[in-house]
Amino acid sequence: MNGTVQASDIRLGGLVGALPAGVQPYALLMRLDRPIGTWLLFLPGLWGLALGGAPWPDLWLVALFAFGAVVMRGAGCVINDLWDRDIDRLVARTASRPLASGAVDPLRAVGLLALLLAIGFAVLIQLHPLAVVLGIASLVPVTIYPAMKRITWWPQAFLGLTFNWGVPMGYAAATGTVDAAALVLYAAGFFWTLGYDTIYAHQDRDDDALIGVRSTALLFGEGTRPFLAVCYGATVALAAASGALAGLSAWYFVGIAVAALLLARQVIVLDIRDAPLCGRLFRANREVGMVVALAIIAGRVA
Repeated sequence: MNGTVQASDIRLGGLVGALPAGVQPYALLMRLDRPIGTWLLFLPGLWGLALGGAPWPDLWLVALFAFGAVVMRGAGCVINDLWDRDIDRLVARTASRPLASGAVDPLRAVGLLALLLAIGFAVLIQLHPLAVVLGIASLVPVTIYPAMKRITWWPQAFLGLTFNWGVPMGYAAATGTVDAAALVLYAAGFFWTLGYDTIYAHQDRDDDALIGVRSTALLFGEGTRPFLAVCYGATVALAAASGALAGLSAWYFVGIAVAALLLARQVIVLDIRDAPLCGRLFRANREVGMVVALAIIAGRVA
């Protein structure tokens, strides 16, 4: 199999484009060219660290979680693409992924996965023992998530359980425990992911329908806007409840109001037939997550 990826086949800007040709397929397999997924994995961890901060999050823990997000997001993408390589060949947006295109063979992908998991474990054992246990447990949803689109209309719900695991992990790393405020914030993250990944899934809705892959985008179709409003409404309500349980100051709730406005804009402007717009709205959730993180810090410090 050819170990290089042609620039005409896939975007190779930034860091990935500067790497040696033989390394590029593995960087693309980890989605290093698309950092939004790393942000959306890291930010819930930052929430947990900030919620458990006294009053500032520990910068060493923040650095560990940031590096861990890069590594484990890469591992999750390898697992996903090993599951989905036959499906990805049939979807226009994913046909050029390294496993689907043949740029990386499955055996080498498994080798990369083993390396990433080893690095992830080395990062994990720097944390509090409870966070280590939670981190190991996270491998269960990470591994089964790619199968969910084959057996349920709700794979986005399983992604919500997976991507927001960093909230209790971060809180446990900072405090050595997990309390109601952290669990409620985890629930807020779950509904946030359920909403934004439904937007994301609308980019592949037609291809998914043809090949028999399920998603909340297909399940709700034209009813996506009210479904999204419910998801984001639950996100805001649960985030506010978490702040109340944690005793955060009024500045936290000001920040949550800003996040609510950003989420409301997504609901208002959504057009499920406009794939580029769906992509932009999905990526806009990085700013939403950052606002929530800053709100937690402000609510702790002020």
